[in-house]
Amino acid sequence: MAGTESDNGEHSTAPGDPAADDPLSRMRWRFFGSLVLIGLLVGMMIGRLTTPEPARLIDVQAVEDGLVLRFNQQTAYREELIDGAYALLLQARGSEGAGQLRFNGENIRWRVQPAEHGLTLHLVALRALRVQATELEVGGDWLLELRPAVD
Repeated sequence: MAGTESDNGEHSTAPGDPAADDPLSRMRWRFFGSLVLIGLLVGMMIGRLTTPEPARLIDVQAVEDGLVLRFNQQTAYREELIDGAYALLLQARGSEGAGQLRFNGENIRWRVQPAEHGLTLHLVALRALRVQATELEVGGDWLLELRPAVD
C-alpha cells in the first residue's frame, strides 16, 4: 500500500497556515464589510427622510407699531441685546431684506440676513431699544410680532 508521504520524506500538503490562503475567509470579511456599509447608507437615507424641514420666513412687514414676521411653521428664536441694538436669531430659512419703520417719531432700521444656523434680524435705533415679541398662529402661518419701545 502506498502512504501519504512522498518519497523524499515531506508531506504532500503545502507548508504554512491553511487559513491564511483560504479565499473563503477573505470573502467573509468583504461580505460583512459590505453589509455594514449598506446598513450605514440605508440609515442615513432614513434619517434624511425623517428630518423635518426647517421653517421658512415668508414675509417681513413693517406695521405702524412694530414689525411682523410671517413663517410657514413655528420656529425657534433667541433674542439678544447688543449695545442697545436688538438682535433676533431665527432657526429658519429665508431671503435677505432691509427696511425702516417709525415708532414714536423715532426711525428704527431693520435688516434680515443669513447667519450660520438660520437668519438674523437686527433692529437699530438712535436710542437703546426694548422689544416685546409675541407669537400667534393665523390661517396656518406663524406670526412673530415685534413691538419696540425706545428708552
